[in-house]
Amino acid sequence: MQFFWLYIDDLVGKGLDTLTILQLIGLVSATTFTTALPLALLFSSIMTFGNLGESFELIAIKAAGIPLVRFMQPLFIFAIFLSGVAFLFANNIIPVTQMKLTSLKYEIIVSKPALDIKEGVFYDKIEGYVIKLGKKESNDSVIRNIVIFEKKTNLQDNMLIAESGVMRVSKDKKFLEFIMYNGWRYQERGLRNTTNTEFTRLYFKEYKKVFNLSSFQMNKGDDNIYDPKMLSVRQLGFAIDSLKNYDSFYTKKMIREVVPYLRFMTYKDSAKVFAAFKNTKKIQKFSEIVPDSTSINIIDALGYQFTSVLNNIGAIRDNYKANERAGATHAIEWHRKFTLSFACIVLFLIGAPLGSIIRKGGLGTPLVLAIVFFVVFFLLNNFGEKFAKSGEWSVYKGMWLSSAILIPVGAFLTFKAMRDSQLFNQEFYYRLLQPIKVTLRKYFKK
Repeated sequence: MQFFWLYIDDLVGKGLDTLTILQLIGLVSATTFTTALPLALLFSSIMTFGNLGESFELIAIKAAGIPLVRFMQPLFIFAIFLSGVAFLFANNIIPVTQMKLTSLKYEIIVSKPALDIKEGVFYDKIEGYVIKLGKKESNDSVIRNIVIFEKKTNLQDNMLIAESGVMRVSKDKKFLEFIMYNGWRYQERGLRNTTNTEFTRLYFKEYKKVFNLSSFQMNKGDDNIYDPKMLSVRQLGFAIDSLKNYDSFYTKKMIREVVPYLRFMTYKDSAKVFAAFKNTKKIQKFSEIVPDSTSINIIDALGYQFTSVLNNIGAIRDNYKANERAGATHAIEWHRKFTLSFACIVLFLIGAPLGSIIRKGGLGTPLVLAIVFFVVFFLLNNFGEKFAKSGEWSVYKGMWLSSAILIPVGAFLTFKAMRDSQLFNQEFYYRLLQPIKVTLRKYFKK
């Protein structure tokens, strides 16, 4: 649902066939498998142990001398097995699924640019053109108040303006056709990169403009849109190592692009000579060495050099930060494949003792508690990921935050379940608060 709400504007009105929609739903569902599996394991463990507690079967098991931890061992082994399945799925299936989903999503979004052009919005996805439509009729074919900017060179612009027209895609899906009525064509003619041009204006009753959509054609086998989610653990490891080894590259780039502007670096020993010269001549000001006519040129040259140095350092800094963000993104995806798999074990350690404590089966109470704990897990996971992306925390701390907090919670619940805790028993809290309630009534009566 989150995916479809996010891309609803790009999907509606594209005339997608049923097979494409089913393929999209299947790919989206597959990418959410590793997130849904921990929730399913949490819910099923709460419901199973809640049913056993509600029917007093846990009491019978404990009466037979079998502790809760021993009874949980087979299911714990099964949770470990599911954790391994989740890791294999995340490492081998999801990268391919993510690649296919990204390719299909891109193909859907740009497959019909005629329907993607909205009223009152400048559309620039067709290379070399900017299109603005004042109004589109309900059939998405009849258009009004058309403006088309065509940019051929840096200095010369062409423009088309029409009152109305028809927009359609050719049968072979390779061209977008505009048949316009009652308009003007403004055009500049002249040599390339010159301001000496001839401006012409042409009125037309009917004009046909054809746009080539070859740039939008994307074969379904072309999975060339890169995303770290498309990589396996081994591939992510190689990518992280490559990004970490870029420090020497930036050092060489700094020497190559910054040092040449610092001309004084070629005269490193001149400071000693100048100091000796200064002591002998007793020079107090820079103007005593360099005349005013020359100092202006020197100051201008210094300003130019330092401006160039700042610009080059800024570009290198931005490139270095982008490289750091890319490294953090790859490291996050590397840890995600382990954290979501390990979450199956963590949430089972919470769900099993929690179900034995509440002793409620069915879909009511177990579902509510499962959603509460999963929301806590989901929020902690997202907070840690945000901190890791921003660089405030290390990737390791951010991605394992949820597990580090919830494992002690699971250990606490297991400890309470082994001792038949009244942690979620309403009658226990009622009896605990009853004396306080009686005391408060007596106090207020006085």
